[in-house]
Amino acid sequence: MKTSPQVGNKKKHVYIDFCSKNIKIYMDEKSIKVLLFEDNKHYRESLFYIINGSPGFECVAAFPDCTDLIFRIRQNKPDVILMDIEMPGITGIEAVQKIKNEFPEQQVLMQTVFDDDDHVFDAICAGASGYILKTTSPSEILDAIKDVHNGGKAKSSGVARRVLKRFQKISPKKEEQKDYQLTPREKEILALLVEGKSYKMIAADLGIGFETVRTHMKNIYGKLHVQSLTEMVAKAVRERMV
Repeated sequence: MKTSPQVGNKKKHVYIDFCSKNIKIYMDEKSIKVLLFEDNKHYRESLFYIINGSPGFECVAAFPDCTDLIFRIRQNKPDVILMDIEMPGITGIEAVQKIKNEFPEQQVLMQTVFDDDDHVFDAICAGASGYILKTTSPSEILDAIKDVHNGGKAKSSGVARRVLKRFQKISPKKEEQKDYQLTPREKEILALLVEGKSYKMIAADLGIGFETVRTHMKNIYGKLHVQSLTEMVAKAVRERMV
């Protein structure tokens, strides 16, 4: 089935394959492109239309499983992948590992109904950019997608506190602390990242420009020898830098 609903002065074409239950959309607007993996049909369709009905967002495709995962990512070129942790076949956590191996810079936001440490901790260790609960409101889901896209780390606060505690529990005892030559400002930014602040929020908190935050972040990435925001935060907590 093919439809062409109007969005402002531009058309968007939606293709739905009822056999595979995949949803595909093509849009001309510049927006944050989201690729959705969710096995619950009703929830998947709800998210699909919520995202596409929101200015500045585009759900390029929605799939019920992670079959042909890498091909689908290459085909759709998303800015952010929204992934359910509990997927049939290849689980969300296994999918994140595959994604990060193939696309180290790809942002992956995990969704979970499990308000427990183990699932979220495993997702973070696998390389997820952030995580939110499925009870999160639509507006908060969109905010989380935007935060992850802008370099922040979306977290449901209750889960985040317990996961950070878990990182701290498994951290080695403080022996000889490594000197990464971080400046006082870089340490401030790193501490705010661990709290889950986005680049925009950090800029506001410190009274500096967004691009200045991005410049500091590039320097921190280089000094800590990390490839992702998740790895950076984990390393900061594990080595007690903050």
